[in-house]
Amino acid sequence: MSKTKLAEIANISATPCWARLDRLKAAGFIRGYHADIALDQIADFTQVVVTVSLTRHRKADFDRFEAFIRTLDEITDCVATGGGMDYVMETITPDLASFQALMETLLAAELGIDRYMTYIATRRVKSSKPNLTKLAAKSCG
Repeated sequence: MSKTKLAEIANISATPCWARLDRLKAAGFIRGYHADIALDQIADFTQVVVTVSLTRHRKADFDRFEAFIRTLDEITDCVATGGGMDYVMETITPDLASFQALMETLLAAELGIDRYMTYIATRRVKSSKPNLTKLAAKSCG
């Protein structure tokens, strides 16, 4: 959306709207912008969800694992979790052989992976961003 349209929605003039937007970026509330690309129309790919449990649960172990994960383009999302598994990751690779090579890379890096389970994604049922209006209403109320 253009800044002019945003100013109209916020019911303020464009210049103050732009200044507020710049302050939100500087404060870290806005980390970036992205396009919602229909990947399935561009390329064939394999999407796999992987759950990972580490052998040890010290801060250094988590830090080492997370730092390595951040270097891999094939891992598109990684969430640290409480409970039975330590991480849930989403991967996108050109094919299953490439996914297997990714897993071999993870294991060869000796990151302390105790066990992992893989789930082949067959179709995306829902993908959305949170409803900020509802979240803000709960926080303020």
